[in-house]
Amino acid sequence: MNVLDAIYARKSVRKFKDDLVPKEDILKMIEAATQAPSPKHQQNWNFVVLTNRDLINQMADIVTKSHERLAELAQNEKDKKIHLSVMKYYTCFKNAPAVIIVYGSEYKMIEYKILQENNASQEVLDLLASPQSAAQGIGAAVENLLLAATELGYGTCYMTGPTHAKVEIEQLIGFDKPGYELMSMVALGVSEENTPPKPARKPLEETVTFMD
Repeated sequence: MNVLDAIYARKSVRKFKDDLVPKEDILKMIEAATQAPSPKHQQNWNFVVLTNRDLINQMADIVTKSHERLAELAQNEKDKKIHLSVMKYYTCFKNAPAVIIVYGSEYKMIEYKILQENNASQEVLDLLASPQSAAQGIGAAVENLLLAATELGYGTCYMTGPTHAKVEIEQLIGFDKPGYELMSMVALGVSEENTPPKPARKPLEETVTFMD
């Protein structure tokens, strides 16, 4: 499978078989992830692999309770109903034999330090930080991981929704590396048969602008 084939074959999978994913395959995916570009080559990622069923179930319970608490804050029944209706997408990782928790660290910007030391306004500093370079590095690494998984015959689901419970998840996982926080997770496993197709993408006319 070439790169373009993997790109077009990849889709989000939320139903998995019980088959375990060998450690050596997971390591291949993560090694591919680490080949991604990162801002100033800081490689601001760390991958925590969960295969313990009890831990995965506990994490799903945490996300469920957090989701329900947020629903109670809704100002009207329509918003509450919409929020609760998507819970299954926030907890589908509980069906996966493996979950890769992606942690990231702050992107250290020398230009931010220079401006801060020269009493730049918070507005200027916020504008400089607005591209969220740290998150962009994480996203690039995760995409590499997803494509490697596709190449190896596995299904994945890239998830950021569960991070509304990130503090409790971090406490459950117990990963402690100074400066790192939970950014996202990837559900991983052998796909069930006949999973839904990849949703249609917007036409290029809506997403591309050429400046001649």
